[in-house]
Amino acid sequence: MKNIAAIALISLAIVSCKKETATITKVDPKTGKTITVEVPADSVAEVKANPAIKDSLGVFTQSFKLEKGKTYPLTTYQRDVKTMTDPSGKTLNGTSESTDEMTFTVNDVKNGIYDITINLIGKRNSQSADGKTIVVDTKQAIPKEDNLKMIWNVNRALTGNKLSMKMDSKGNVISITGFEPIYAKISTALGTLIKDANQKASAVASLKQSFNEKVLKDQFAKNLTIIPKKGVKIGEKWTTSESADETGKYKVTSNYVLKSVGNGIAEISVTGGIPKKEEKKSQGEMTHSMSSELAQNGTIKFDQNTGWITNQNITVKTTQVETISDGKQSQSMKSVSNSSVMVNPSAK
Repeated sequence: MKNIAAIALISLAIVSCKKETATITKVDPKTGKTITVEVPADSVAEVKANPAIKDSLGVFTQSFKLEKGKTYPLTTYQRDVKTMTDPSGKTLNGTSESTDEMTFTVNDVKNGIYDITINLIGKRNSQSADGKTIVVDTKQAIPKEDNLKMIWNVNRALTGNKLSMKMDSKGNVISITGFEPIYAKISTALGTLIKDANQKASAVASLKQSFNEKVLKDQFAKNLTIIPKKGVKIGEKWTTSESADETGKYKVTSNYVLKSVGNGIAEISVTGGIPKKEEKKSQGEMTHSMSSELAQNGTIKFDQNTGWITNQNITVKTTQVETISDGKQSQSMKSVSNSSVMVNPSAK
């Protein structure tokens, strides 16, 4: 009887210790095949019955299911570490960082259209070289250096403002309004620094070209929606291409793969870049050549329930070599830039 009781107690202990499990679908990194794996249920975020990123017969599509009254973050951060090597082999290193902090507050949703307030919170830029660092941060006091005061004033005038956005449930931005009061604020800020009316007008016009409805629509289209409208399967690859320069001669190719959907997160891998290109021009005995290439690699994660981007972390390496030769000897200048391009970096 004692043995039976002991066995019963052991069995009871095993049952009570056994944790519930949940199944997630992902790509096996070794084989590249789609697999399902069991994980502890308490490690899996709750997925709603009808999430924003869902599958139908194994095909996943992305939409948005944002909640009225809630605020969603979109902080972009980029860090560039650049190394230049001159013909003598001497190197010069420099680091630059930029952060743009904004949030999106959902005021209302009617007939599948979101009424959203974009809150422009802060901007920070820094540059480091030769052991010195300069910082322009809208959350800090104005810099003492005269050449930085204008940047700080413009950035300060940009932040602390709100824009109104209309977006549908598929992530298509219908409109963004509220720019004119911000332009006026910037013009006033520049008025204390630029006395010449034409120069001030030119500075405001230049800023309007980089901060307007079209620019923000393009930015949000790249950040907020990645999965193609037709949908994709786990492990499926799709490719986009965009111009890297004004001429359209160079194109950046981005290859995406839906790596996994589960645990409340949809994860997408990113590779690609610009293949190595070389151009040569000769004049007499002198030949001038330029080669360049770009490679990118990283991941993007979306919240499965809302469709909102939770994190992006992509590394980009750019290499450029410029060479001048007379047929007997040559000199080269090399530039290598290693960049980190992140969205919501605190949510890795």
